[in-house]
Amino acid sequence: MKFKKLMFFFVLVVVTTACHQVKDTTETTSTEPPAKILVSAAIIEKFEGAERTAKQQPEKVLKLIGDVHGQTIMDLGAGTGYFTFRLVDVGAKVIAADIHDDYLEYIQLKADSLNVRKFVETRKVPKDSPELQPNEIDKLLIVNTYHHLYDRSTYFKKVKAGLKPDGEVIVVDYSDKLQEVKPARFPFLNAPLVIEELKEAGFTDFEVEEALLEDQYIVRAK
Repeated sequence: MKFKKLMFFFVLVVVTTACHQVKDTTETTSTEPPAKILVSAAIIEKFEGAERTAKQQPEKVLKLIGDVHGQTIMDLGAGTGYFTFRLVDVGAKVIAADIHDDYLEYIQLKADSLNVRKFVETRKVPKDSPELQPNEIDKLLIVNTYHHLYDRSTYFKKVKAGLKPDGEVIVVDYSDKLQEVKPARFPFLNAPLVIEELKEAGFTDFEVEEALLEDQYIVRAK
């Protein structure tokens, strides 16, 4: 399946999201995430467009992850499902997890449009828990979201409890070297700090890839 219905789906999303109303557009300096996200055409382009793909190199990331056919994977911070649907495409069942209802509604609509709803579960999660059952998933993939989390060691203890034996976490995130040129509300982290925090969460085996992507590193942890 290679996204044959995307053009129809894009039109459907634009029409659907045009019916949404943003209740509060007041700017804020709070670090709390907004209660409502409008999944507009601009957001879709930002998260799924050619510019993102040129940097994200999803095929290379999936090749590095390896065979996931038949596995259950949580895509944490799924957003519009950029990796969710690519994981489904290579045979995984995906739990698309996010704190924002609008993203999850968008993913459900897209899954229905692509006729892959049975392979995609959406799950709203709080800021402090992945809401996993014991031994529920084979892998957790978190892309450009790790640095947004608070008390990450505690959070990933909960992730570890949700992994099956020999399960793993894959963290893809921005290098802290970008902080000066791309200031972020949530500061970027370096790979050694990610490893240190995951060790505190109980992970013991690590692989780090820092050359595959232009501005990002990949940490694999078991």
